[in-house]
Amino acid sequence: MIHLFLFALYPVFFLFAQNIEQMLFADILLPTAVVICGTILLFLLVNMVFRDERKAALLVSICLLLIFSYGYVFEVIRGWRVGSLVIGRWRYLLLAWGIIFMGGTFFIIKMQNSLRNITSMANVIGIVLITMPLVKIGMYSVTKGWTGDVGIQKGAISSVPNTSVDTTALPDIYYIILDRYGGLDTLRQRYDFDNSVFVDYLSQKGFYVATESTANYLKSSHSIASSLNMGFLNHLSEEIGEKSDNWIPLYKMVQDYPIWRFLRERGYTYIHLGSWWGATSRNKYADVNINLYPFSEFAMCLYETTVFRPLIGNRMNGIFNKRLLQWKRVLYKFDKLAEIPDIKEPTFVFAHMLIPHWPYVFDREGNFRSREEALKIQNDEKYIDQLIFTNTKVRMLIDRLLADSERPPIIVIQSDEGPDPLSRGKKGFTWQRATKNDLREKFKILNAYYLPDVDTSILYPSITPVNSFRLIFNLYFRAQLELLPDESYIYADDLHIYKFINITDKISIHVMSNSIQDL
Repeated sequence: MIHLFLFALYPVFFLFAQNIEQMLFADILLPTAVVICGTILLFLLVNMVFRDERKAALLVSICLLLIFSYGYVFEVIRGWRVGSLVIGRWRYLLLAWGIIFMGGTFFIIKMQNSLRNITSMANVIGIVLITMPLVKIGMYSVTKGWTGDVGIQKGAISSVPNTSVDTTALPDIYYIILDRYGGLDTLRQRYDFDNSVFVDYLSQKGFYVATESTANYLKSSHSIASSLNMGFLNHLSEEIGEKSDNWIPLYKMVQDYPIWRFLRERGYTYIHLGSWWGATSRNKYADVNINLYPFSEFAMCLYETTVFRPLIGNRMNGIFNKRLLQWKRVLYKFDKLAEIPDIKEPTFVFAHMLIPHWPYVFDREGNFRSREEALKIQNDEKYIDQLIFTNTKVRMLIDRLLADSERPPIIVIQSDEGPDPLSRGKKGFTWQRATKNDLREKFKILNAYYLPDVDTSILYPSITPVNSFRLIFNLYFRAQLELLPDESYIYADDLHIYKFINITDKISIHVMSNSIQDL
């Protein structure tokens, strides 16, 4: 009966092997346990009916194959037509799967003498299937591995002395990333939207808005890893290689970075508010993790390959509806952010908010926008609607934080990248061929600092995220960190994610040459 467990494990390891460059082995542990437990339970129930272990095991194996192949088959036949009849629909495939299951069940029940041979054949098939992803996983672990240990760039926070600071007067620090929030020029030129009202609000509240700020990298993984480690990623080209497509080192840099270590040594509690993206969904080093998710990103992807997706649909209060879950998650995180001033000890808060990033689940008043409603609206309009709602929630949050905090907090509101240009969807587009306008659209970002009780004249319009915490640690902790050049990089393609190309001159960044080393 070994085939029973091989067929159960195969879909998990297959999906993992297909996405191995972007996942840790720990991501599959819970889904694997759930699948194995479900398989055992189903086997026990079927065996109670037939009282024949071989028949029960074969029936469950057929069930598993049909359950986990459903999503893949549907993606192949989606939209197929016979004349005017669309046969590539969920309900028709469900019907076909039901017929196959009943036929297989009838066959197994009627077979008596050759069950041993069928079982042996099923075992061989199961071994062959599971061997393929295991070989890929094994080769990956040998040649690249999941360790991905990478050093912090020289001159980063690892070299900062443990300076003497009055821990009784430490301000809370909020680092809030609004994913794909475009800069003023991008919003005006691409979307015909004037965001100056929101920027003026920030300025009136005491924020310094870096109006010429750009992202250091074009993708969240690179950008967030760079800002949290306060350094550029160019050293990874040598440590890992320009031909690598291994994302794990970046994800580890997003998890374990010097900012939280530096602050924890000085009495801070680390609070992490995660997104649906695996790299930031939770952080094992945080003192408190805040998120709203019943399952991991990997588990949700595995679920979407199964027959349960069309059967369950959007039922069960939305726990399998990623759009509704994202809508609830964002609102939940804003509510939790507003409660943090009630915590007595100093806190460092990292909040990755995947808005106005896709999926576009908010209208401009904050109501849930279903998939059916969203399909009727152009993406640019949906993006602006979600950005308008984001502005509303950020304003409410800032008012609350400034009013309720015992001591004025440090607040950094920053996007890690801008929205994708329209050219991104065209055939043959690559970032190396992108026009200057495309690059400006992608790299121009929102970058705003609320830095109370210090001289902020050192701030400048083109400061980039790589320098955010270098500057903050200098101003508040006498860290004496040199500011880095405000540069921006693309990478060649998804197969060469560490082959960096400097495009600073193409987006007209003003490089800052002075430092605040002597502050």
